[in-house]
Amino acid sequence: MDHVNHTWIQTFVLAGFTTPGTLGPLAFLGTLCVYLLTLAGNLFIIVLVKTDSGLSTPMYFFISVLSFLEVFYVSTTVPTLLYNLLHGSLPISSTLCFTQLYIFHSLGLTECYLLCVMALDRYLAICRPLHYHAIMSRQVQQWLAGATWLAGFSSALVPASLTATLPYCLKQVAHYFCDLAPLMQLACVDTGWHAQVYIVVIGLINTCNLLIILGLYGGILKAVLKLPSAASRAKAFSTCSSHIIVVTLFYGSAWIVYVGPPVLHSEGRDKFIALVYAFLTPFLNPIIYTLRNREVKEAVRRVTRRIKGELKKP
Repeated sequence: MDHVNHTWIQTFVLAGFTTPGTLGPLAFLGTLCVYLLTLAGNLFIIVLVKTDSGLSTPMYFFISVLSFLEVFYVSTTVPTLLYNLLHGSLPISSTLCFTQLYIFHSLGLTECYLLCVMALDRYLAICRPLHYHAIMSRQVQQWLAGATWLAGFSSALVPASLTATLPYCLKQVAHYFCDLAPLMQLACVDTGWHAQVYIVVIGLINTCNLLIILGLYGGILKAVLKLPSAASRAKAFSTCSSHIIVVTLFYGSAWIVYVGPPVLHSEGRDKFIALVYAFLTPFLNPIIYTLRNREVKEAVRRVTRRIKGELKKP
């Protein structure tokens, strides 16, 4: 690969979205409100699971881990989006750009593994109820959660390092954050081989995890249909429905951008689809897991009563 006469780009420019006139400040305020609500919602879940003993189950432990991840995941890209909406194009150093790329994909891959672990937890709870608590001990929960983070940050090393070592001749990134495809378009060399590596690494991880999730939910569906009462079946479906919605949103949008055929890709479309898995999903997760969950609502009532009781004490 010939690198002669290639100039090393010290600073990239994130083009982001074009917002004419007064639309920019309005989009900025709307995005900022959603971002703050996302942080508040996910932090609320973390604190609630930590403080209420009624939620001290493996399922809510993994939900709190997901919320913890989402806080950092959404914070990796939203600051550059906010700057872009208010001021237009954002200059970003190559070091910061590649750091953002690595952290974003590390957290995204970690979420892939975590959603798979959450499906495994539901499978054991519904299909192996007598052995569930023995298998899913606190130590096992912590080990599984730690393994998802280790696997995610290790897997992202390959695409991030390959992208960082490419020679770049152009510097305008057609996105609101540093991502693989927009950066590869700026390279001075043919990136076909790199694209294949990215599809194999990211596509294989996404596909394998999704197939495992589908297999586990196939087993869950089979077990639920055998339950004797309609009430038991409804309760089992209720505990799984929130997770299925989150999996569909996250995997569906991510697959289109990173794994889907080239015909699905375009500069503008990828930016908007990225908003779904990088911005909208972290915002919806707390809503999906709280508004649809009776146990969380009851936990909120218990915590609220406890706080009121503490305030009334002299």
